[in-house]
Amino acid sequence: MPRYDIYKTLANTTANIKLLRAFNPFSIHKKGTRAKAIFALAVVSVLWGTTWIASKEGVSHMPALQLAGIRQIIAGVLYVGFFIYRKAPWPKGKEWIPIIVLSFLNFIMSNGLSTWGVQYISAGLGSIMGAIFPLWLVVIGLFTAKSKLPRNALIGLLLGFGGVCVIFYPHLKDFLIPDFRLGIILSLIATWTWAFASLYTKEQANKFNPYFGLGLQMVIAGVTLVAITGATGLSIPIASIPWKAWAAIGYLVLFGSIITFIAYLYALQNLPTEQASIYAYINPIVAVMCGSLFFGEHISGYIVVGGLVALLGVFMVNRAFKIIPPPEQPETEGV
Repeated sequence: MPRYDIYKTLANTTANIKLLRAFNPFSIHKKGTRAKAIFALAVVSVLWGTTWIASKEGVSHMPALQLAGIRQIIAGVLYVGFFIYRKAPWPKGKEWIPIIVLSFLNFIMSNGLSTWGVQYISAGLGSIMGAIFPLWLVVIGLFTAKSKLPRNALIGLLLGFGGVCVIFYPHLKDFLIPDFRLGIILSLIATWTWAFASLYTKEQANKFNPYFGLGLQMVIAGVTLVAITGATGLSIPIASIPWKAWAAIGYLVLFGSIITFIAYLYALQNLPTEQASIYAYINPIVAVMCGSLFFGEHISGYIVVGGLVALLGVFMVNRAFKIIPPPEQPETEGV
């Protein structure tokens, strides 16, 4: 059977990352053991799931896009500062193009809108929607690929959407509520932009340092979001931001944008790619459980069954194309 076109785009992801491991902050230490890599993967699996809860808490005290912008500025400055200290070369000329494009897709659109979305829907629903982004890669491929869709990918696609239908069955009446409808639309757009960013990243991975580029993307996106919210009157004065919102931002910066991302890269470099991608299936489970614990979000049978079916579909799609979630993701790097 001919290879699916998306496979051609995604197949070299891990090799490209490993070639650039010298720029990984973990490289200042000796290469870790398998046990350390598994521990790093466990950190990713749990902490990225909790970022949905931190975002949910943060947006209850301040505008969502302003929160996303401040978070990205702080995390981006820390990343950029590290690479300046390491004397990494700055991007030149056309190398800025993918960085600017990805700052828009990954952080302004995907992270920004997913953060905004959890203002209106539960953290559990938001995390499950974020986890199904590989299904959109298949949908995009249906319109761009010339080869036949692998059977397991087709089954996974059907299972994924079937699971989503099960999840939203009890929420059909909620779509009449404008806020709930807006939250779903925002989250849906966020997953689509993440899918397009994933494809674009694989095509451009060799044209810039993705680690340094990540920090630059955060800074560009963060400044843009803060400027937009300020110009449109959607922000609140910095002095008026309550400590609970600052605590959420601090958690998102430290655990969502710094520690967890570095841990993921470390796990990716020292574990088989299929094993390293396991975090994507654990994050939503953690988010749903934490949502129930901290916000009293109801865990219905529909969410449990539908979520498991949807994640099974994502697993089958990933296995069919041998893809892994991109290192910049977040957001399913949480939000």
